[in-house]
Amino acid sequence: MDRTSTQDLTFINEKIGEESRIIERIVSEMEKVIVGQRILLERMMIALITSGHLLLEGVPGLAKTLSIKTMAQVLDLDFKRIQFTPDLLPADLTGTLVFNPKTSEFVTRKGPIFTNLLLADEINRAPAKVQSALLESMQELQVTIGDDTHKISKPFMVMATQNPIEQEGTYPLPEAQVDRFLLKVKISYPSKEEEKAIVNRMTSTVFPEVQKVCSREDIARINKSYQMVYIDEKIKDYIINLVFATRYPEEAGVPKLKNLIQVGASPRASIYLTETAKALAFVRRRGYVTPEDIKTIGRDVLRHRIILSYEAEAEELTTDDIITEIFDNIVVP
Repeated sequence: MDRTSTQDLTFINEKIGEESRIIERIVSEMEKVIVGQRILLERMMIALITSGHLLLEGVPGLAKTLSIKTMAQVLDLDFKRIQFTPDLLPADLTGTLVFNPKTSEFVTRKGPIFTNLLLADEINRAPAKVQSALLESMQELQVTIGDDTHKISKPFMVMATQNPIEQEGTYPLPEAQVDRFLLKVKISYPSKEEEKAIVNRMTSTVFPEVQKVCSREDIARINKSYQMVYIDEKIKDYIINLVFATRYPEEAGVPKLKNLIQVGASPRASIYLTETAKALAFVRRRGYVTPEDIKTIGRDVLRHRIILSYEAEAEELTTDDIITEIFDNIVVP
């Protein structure tokens, strides 16, 4: 790298360091309530920065609802929660037309999707038409009710949850629709120390309160600022090589995966891996992307974009196993 580009990178690094301080304040404020879910909070920040959506997988009681509710308080944003059930209708989510007998006209009544932060709890409990209504709104940022199309105001983030241990009476999300989620995050149990801190905090007579530390203008600014993060062409090539390895494992030097992958990752994987790596660097107050950033966020970007074959399922392999094999075999720049 020549001296001019080195100076540019130094400037970017300093600028990102200043701009990303607000992320540190947001996370610090949320940690007054949330214990031990640093990865979840970091991924929520990445989704906020990139205007993406999260799919969370974890057993009940791991502070998923509390996390996004606390985030809404810290950011001073509107928050709504929808409990997905088998009898839910698309209109329960998007809204509908209601007849007003006084004026003899139909009036639009907007549904809970018109908010800033939406928790779609147990999304796989609702039938496909309800899931499609939500995912279409996520993609298009608009809802059609009757003859009118209504825009969803920014910022808009959906955090959908699904329970991995109860599959009876559920409607698995179609792979093509799951692809619209920026990240799929798996949440694990807290450590003993963290769980003790949770018990102490939740059984205390005084529940911690959080303060607003960020405005909508601040959010709009960081939505642009993270784009300044520098990503080298070699890192971009590394991303492309990883994604192509899910499609053509033999050509990528991982022939053992040929019969284990039915469908590889879509081009969205390359786009989102680039964007989320830049956002991760921004969250960590760094002005450039490293290969380690790609490995850190790569599992969350790729795990719901790879469809395994029957052979892989028979061997009880998971997409995480496949991703590990790819990371271990693709040359790091």
